[in-house]
Amino acid sequence: MTPAARLAAAIEVFASIESERRPAADALKSWGLTHRYAGSGDRAAIAGLVYDALRRRASSAFIMQADSPRAILLGMLKRERGLDIDAIGKLADGSKYAPEKLSDDECKRLETDDIESAPSYVAGDYPQWLDPYFERTFGDARAEEGAALASRAPLDLRVNTLKAEFSTVAKALSDLDPEPVRWSPWGLRVRLSADAKSPAIHAEPAFIKGMVEVQDEASQLAAMFSGAKPGEQVIDLCAGAGGKTLALAAMMQNKGQIFANDDDKRRLAPIHDRLKRSGARNVQVRSPKSVGGEIDDLSGRMDLVLIDAPCTGTGAWRRNPDAKWRMRPGALEQRQKEQAEVLDRAVTLLKPDGRIAYVTCSVLEEENGAQVRAFLGRNPSFAVEAPGTVTQALGERALVFSKAARLSGEGILMTPRLTGTDGFFVALLRRGG
Repeated sequence: MTPAARLAAAIEVFASIESERRPAADALKSWGLTHRYAGSGDRAAIAGLVYDALRRRASSAFIMQADSPRAILLGMLKRERGLDIDAIGKLADGSKYAPEKLSDDECKRLETDDIESAPSYVAGDYPQWLDPYFERTFGDARAEEGAALASRAPLDLRVNTLKAEFSTVAKALSDLDPEPVRWSPWGLRVRLSADAKSPAIHAEPAFIKGMVEVQDEASQLAAMFSGAKPGEQVIDLCAGAGGKTLALAAMMQNKGQIFANDDDKRRLAPIHDRLKRSGARNVQVRSPKSVGGEIDDLSGRMDLVLIDAPCTGTGAWRRNPDAKWRMRPGALEQRQKEQAEVLDRAVTLLKPDGRIAYVTCSVLEEENGAQVRAFLGRNPSFAVEAPGTVTQALGERALVFSKAARLSGEGILMTPRLTGTDGFFVALLRRGG
């Protein structure tokens, strides 16, 4: 397929997402099944165009003064990919399989490209209804924070220290030109190509051998800040596919015991193969038949409960840009309820002097600081571990990190703009003796 044909296909897929209100991944898969002539490179390029358009949907529509799929895709080429009017005109020239030729008005809009007068939610490319929430968290910087959340995410990897040394893995992946991440001592970062195509990391021998896992740097830091130690009894209460469980196992050097639990057995399914590949031997997977049904025997036994809490996922928009446009106000209220429930559940599992690591991939105050304050109100025997103390796990990097991140009385907030990571919140809650 020509670049112009790929653009036309991306407009078609975007229209399907809009009209049928379906996830981008589903729409792209359906398009691929009905257009068998498109090769893997074509499908990847089309997906890149669609996801970039979702990233810059609001600002692209603003500069084009239209919110049609065509307008958003054309605006994205200017806003995200930096193409000039001539380059865009060559893609939309009305030739066979190409989008229709640019109109005079479209040319005028693309030449102007001015969002200085745009509201914060437009400049930041997030839904208008979320603006009061972003203002509570970020104040006057909300447009900049939103724009950073709309950027492309790199591919972050965690070196599995149970299997290999950092230098060994970096050498094994040298063909991908990986760079050490800024904060995590376990992290390597691979920059994506201009068309947003991600390398086939799952085909790399280092990955197959369990020497490396895909994990955003913020998620690595969340595991690190939990302070898990060799020999402890730990439960990953919302383990999902097991990314943080694997990081904890490496931190604990396979000593002690980790229980990986999730109320949804489907989310847990990938963890079994990942554990085998990683060499983690101190993990028990608990797959409950009912909520809490398979962990009752752990009550009062845990040194650490890690809660990767259900949340809106606003901090992970770089990796899932269509999620922000599908999010509805009721989702936030539901997630807050679930977070309170899982925090209260964690209390029953702790030893008298145990601790809870509360983690979200959200940037919203309602899910982070406010949730911690509400928990402390219900549980006065707990106190927040000073964030400045928690970050000491980074050693010599701690001071610079503490200046970059947002440290509050409740915890640590990371964002793409501040720390170059996904948006994550971490609070360490310690129970008094």
